This record gives sequence, structure tokens and C-alpha cells, in this order.
Amino acid sequence: MPRGLRRLVHLVLFCPLSKGLQSRLPALKVKYLLLAWLGILVASWVIYMQYASYSELCRGHVCHMVICDHYRRGIISGSSCKALCEERSLTLHRCLSPSSTHQVYSGVWKERPVVVKCGLEEALKGDGAPDSLLRQEMALFDKPTRGTSMDEFREMLHSFLKSNLGEQTSLTTLVGRVITLADVNKDGKVSLAEAKSVWALLQINEFLLMVALQEKEHTPKMLGFCGDLYVTERVGHSSLYRLEVPSYLQALVPEALSSSLNQWLAPAWPRRARITIGLLEFVEEVFHGAYGSFLMCDASPRHVGYNFKYDCKMADLRSVASEAAVRGFLRGRHCETNADCTFGRDCTATCDRLVKQCNTEVVQPNLAKVCVLLQDFLLFGAPVDLRSDLEKQLRTCVTLSGLASQMEVHHSLVLNNLKTLLWKSISNTQYS
Repeated sequence: MPRGLRRLVHLVLFCPLSKGLQSRLPALKVKYLLLAWLGILVASWVIYMQYASYSELCRGHVCHMVICDHYRRGIISGSSCKALCEERSLTLHRCLSPSSTHQVYSGVWKERPVVVKCGLEEALKGDGAPDSLLRQEMALFDKPTRGTSMDEFREMLHSFLKSNLGEQTSLTTLVGRVITLADVNKDGKVSLAEAKSVWALLQINEFLLMVALQEKEHTPKMLGFCGDLYVTERVGHSSLYRLEVPSYLQALVPEALSSSLNQWLAPAWPRRARITIGLLEFVEEVFHGAYGSFLMCDASPRHVGYNFKYDCKMADLRSVASEAAVRGFLRGRHCETNADCTFGRDCTATCDRLVKQCNTEVVQPNLAKVCVLLQDFLLFGAPVDLRSDLEKQLRTCVTLSGLASQMEVHHSLVLNNLKTLLWKSISNTQYS
């Protein structure tokens, strides 16, 4: 290191803390200097954590490499493949990945903002080398095999959907929907590459939910796919709250401070009421739908979004599971306490301590979980003449419990009362 540079480093590092300087400068200036140094250290730590977290979570280049390699080799197909791998009209921009195994990026396709999602769970179990990644990703596209007929493929789809959604009279319609989705070139046939791609996608819970709920207003629209990478419409606000404190800063930022900031940054109350009505409508849509009932197993504000019109859109459906899948998980499961009978984050059933096995009915319904979320989101800033009734309705809603099969009427009554109260408050206004 040059002598001049060494002297500069010595002055910067040691002079602010030397006794000589402290004797020459007023105590106030020394205090400000120390605070400035502390700020620099904290900022450096935050920048380092941001970089470390980005490099760990954001592996979009791996997704792109693996998907496009399979596409060029004719293993997979999809409506987005050409745009992603040849024309480069589908581009990945900002990283939104919640984990290294679930890659999420904002992007642009045909000058339209989109969200691109790709899984890397199998690939990351290996040694991380490109060849290893490609080999392990092959396991995702091992079905159906060459020689499978269309009738056999339809039967494969029907059996898979039955095991995941339960016995539903409408499964034949859903199979037809999947076949239509797989037929990318619209030639009335499904090639092996098309079949492999849609089969791999159906193993992703969120994709399966999007296909089953695609006609629902509050589900993001599926725009395209390539292999097990899929593209959805972009939700303008991907969380109920605008400020989300990173995990490594949560110890430094008091919860009360982040809550106050979110209240200050939140939309006007009538707009929050409109978002809430949409969220309640989504709860209705999944309670008893054409393809069975679905359970929200992580009612987090990070999963509920809304667009620029303040219409609710579910930004993340990974934690929504079919009732059949949850029952299958719980059936025969050994338990000591109720906590052992939990699917996802909070789909909890009771433990039968006599036989030490889980019951299969989830105790807390979707509506109760959503109302817990809405207590913070909806009550602050509520009109004075409405607040008392709103608090009462939410209290009733939060305490909902019991077997879903025994409380359907009560569930619907509470939901409709809450929706009616909110609609009356914003009807005949610019927010309705």
C-alpha cells in the first residue's frame, strides 16, 4: 500500500478516536462524529446483508439456463419458450424471490409487466455444477414416457387431480382444461414435450390452484409457461402493507414503529374497505368451489395484494391447499399435541390423545384467519360511526371455530354481515 494511502487510512480510522483530537474539539462534535461512525457501520452492515441475501436468493440465471437448455433439446415446450429463449422478449428484471428454491422475478413480456416464477428445489440438492443442475432437473420431466397414448395421459391427469382435489364430479372438465393448456400450438394434439411440461407444472401447488381457480376474479391470470417456469400477471401491490422489514433488520426496528409506518403509508380507509371486500369474496370462492374446498394455511399480509383499482388479488397462492390434500396429510398422522397436526403454517387439527393420531378436520376456518389479519388492516382510520359495529363483527369472525362441515351456515352469515357493513359504507361513492 502506498505511504500516502496508509497515512490517509490511519487518519480516518484512528484520529476521530484519539485523545488529542478529543482535547482539541468540543465534546459535542466528538459525540456527533461517533454517531456518524455508528451510522456508517450500520449502513455497511445493511448493504452487506442485502448483497448476501440477494446472491443467495436470486438465481434467475440458473432457471434461464436450465429451462432454455431443455427447450433447445426438445424435452419441454410452452407458450413462453420462444419469447424467453429465442426472441428474448420475455425478460427477468427485479428479484422478488422469497427463498433460493422458489425463484420469483418481476419481468416484461410484450411490453407488459409480468411476474416470472421458477422452482429450483431439486437442482439445489446437488453439488451446484451446471451439469449437475441439468441432470437433476431432468427428473422433473420424466413423465409421461414415450409411447404414452392420449387416453393414458388423460387417465394420468384424472388420477392426479383426484388425489390432490378429492373426488369431484367436475374433474373431467378440469382435465379438458389442462389438455387445452398443454396444447401450445393449438393443433388439437399434445406432443410429448407439451405433456412433460404441463405434468411438471401440475406438481407445483400454486400452478394447480391457478388452473382450478382461473375464472375467479381474485386469482392472478396465468399468461404462459415454459417447462416448469410460468408467467402470471403482475399485481401492482403484492402485499397488504407497503413496508416490509427484512428479517435481519427486525431486531433493530420495533414492531410498533413498522406498524405505525404502515398505517401512515396505507391507502385511504374506503380503499382498504374495497380491498377487504375482495378478500372476503376470495374466501367465498374457495370455501365450496367447483373443484372442492381450499384452505388458506398461511393467512399472511405478504400473500394478499391488490391492483391499481384496489381490487384484491392473491399475490401468492403457494400456501392455499385443497381440503383433500390437507386431509390426506393429517390422516393417520402420529401426534402428541395439536401442534403435531399442523399442515403448512396454521392449518391445525386436533390430536386424539387416546390413539395418538390426528383428526382430519381443520379447526380454524379461512374466514377466522382472514379476520385476524383484517383487525390491523381495517380498524385504524375507520369512520367513527362505523368503528363500533366493525369491531363487533370482526370479534365474532375471529372466534369462529369448529368443524367446517358443521358451521357452513354460521360461516356464511358472518361473512355476509361483514361484507354488507363495508359495502354500505362505500356504496354510492367513488370507491364502490
